[in-house]
Amino acid sequence: MTASAELAQPVPRAGRGEILAKAAEFAAPLALIVLWVAFFIATPNFLTLDNIGDLLVASTILTVLALGQQFAITVGGIDLSVGANLPWAAAILGYLATHGYSTAVAILGAILGGLAVGVINGLLVGRLHMTDFVVTLGMLSVLNGATLLLTHGNTQAVTSSFLQRLALDGIGPVRWFWLLALLAALVVAGIIFRTRVGTHLLATGGRLEAARDTGIAVNRIRLFAYAMSGLLCGIAGVMLVARNGGADPSLQTTYLLSSIAAVVLGGSSLSGGKASVLGTVCGAVLFTSLINGFTILGISQYYQPVAVGAVLLLAAGIARFRK
Repeated sequence: MTASAELAQPVPRAGRGEILAKAAEFAAPLALIVLWVAFFIATPNFLTLDNIGDLLVASTILTVLALGQQFAITVGGIDLSVGANLPWAAAILGYLATHGYSTAVAILGAILGGLAVGVINGLLVGRLHMTDFVVTLGMLSVLNGATLLLTHGNTQAVTSSFLQRLALDGIGPVRWFWLLALLAALVVAGIIFRTRVGTHLLATGGRLEAARDTGIAVNRIRLFAYAMSGLLCGIAGVMLVARNGGADPSLQTTYLLSSIAAVVLGGSSLSGGKASVLGTVCGAVLFTSLINGFTILGISQYYQPVAVGAVLLLAAGIARFRK
């Protein structure tokens, strides 16, 4: 074939699958924009400075929790225990604060309590090669019972000027919660995309046996992933107490589902090997916006779990088109 004939050949267009795959990469930010526009059309009270500020503060807890879930999903696992680890960490803080310990000790205890759960999960999954689904599901039940035993099933009020300032104040218009979530996102992005550990996390999630064959200590990497999930769960527990003014021992199922959906909708693969910190943050803000918009519109709270479940199914469907 001559050069002129080759130039005359039609340039192949991107297939429908490729277009959908590219659109799926930006599903979370695009969906967030569409949702905000829809709520603004439905009620002008949505896109006000006060409401957006409160919405972003509320989203920070889910953001930190989802960033922890990001580690587990990146290595091809899942952490179902976050729904109970969150109130567990909060309960530890509440218990210590109401039994004469300083706020600093109570906060440290909550963070270490969340971390301990992550380490146990990681040891069972990484060292004993137990299925992550079974391990974290079992841990969810254990922690739920332990939290009820620790608190006797009662909400523990926590009075702390430091936690109040953490939840309500900031630097000018910038709230402390925003800075905490931003710092967490930057640290997680730095670990996953700028360190050798991050490379090993992605490799372990991408192809476990191939990663092991190249000399990566996959058991340690999986332990690290679940430990980070637990650590961030502990931090989120502290933020939850600061925002609510107390520790609620009830199981946080909505946070569990939303943390998984935020990661998947954000661009990560449930099979592992792919992560998107920015997408996860957008996914967390999207779910918080959904609940916030429903509240402003006066839609019954019974529809909220239906909406969360629907978006989770949507996230699973979008993940099908990603490469």
